[in-house]
Amino acid sequence: MYELAPNIDLLFAEAGDAAADRVRAAAAAGFGAVEMWGPTGKDIPSLKAALDETGVQLTAQLAEPRTQFMIPPKNHAPFYTGLDAGVRVAQQLGCPRIVVGSGTGFGGRKRQEQLDELIEIYTRAIGQIDGSGITLVLEPVNVRVDHPGALLDRTAEAVYVARGVGSPQFGVLYDLYHSTVEGEDVQAELANAADLIKYVQIADAPGRGEPGSGSIDWNARLAELRASGYTGEIGLEYYPTVSSIQSVKRIQELVAVR
Repeated sequence: MYELAPNIDLLFAEAGDAAADRVRAAAAAGFGAVEMWGPTGKDIPSLKAALDETGVQLTAQLAEPRTQFMIPPKNHAPFYTGLDAGVRVAQQLGCPRIVVGSGTGFGGRKRQEQLDELIEIYTRAIGQIDGSGITLVLEPVNVRVDHPGALLDRTAEAVYVARGVGSPQFGVLYDLYHSTVEGEDVQAELANAADLIKYVQIADAPGRGEPGSGSIDWNARLAELRASGYTGEIGLEYYPTVSSIQSVKRIQELVAVR
């Protein structure tokens, strides 16, 4: 049975705007884990208190700022500075991973050169946070609907970068929604990624709503995920079309029998 982690920036809005209140609402709904986007704008001491009080695990947070690595003049200093700050927050909150991305691709350069540059960037990043206990997970995103212009839109290319970095502190975030929107073969992508997948997120497609709101065959996809050997948490990063409690019910039922 998978541990589900609702995204507190998207779910349990009924509890109010405060991240701490949404953690408590998730705990009351039976969740032992949550994820979030970046820490900016959040009351970190209050969030920590809520996590400690409920025993809920924060599974993932986003790196800030989301640097555009490939766009000239390519000043990466804000990313590296932000990474140190993000690691400190993650350690304070007991969060084991930080989500990173590629940013926008640059049309004036070959794609392969840009992928190789990502390897260099994240190799340096891993060296910078060595010993922190934090893992970086690289997320490919779809360019067809949500992130037009993003460089990294294929799971196989995220795998290429992760293999190039070659660190146990670096892996791939496999987002079933983005992969589906890009028309990928889920089973084949999971097999190719093997043990490099260190986190998974889901939403239905089309629409990026809760499981059951779109056309994804969840029984089949969860079976493929299980067969791939992935046993970690699953982040629920979707825009609910009904109340949060209603929206999580279907996926809770499906995961309970997996």
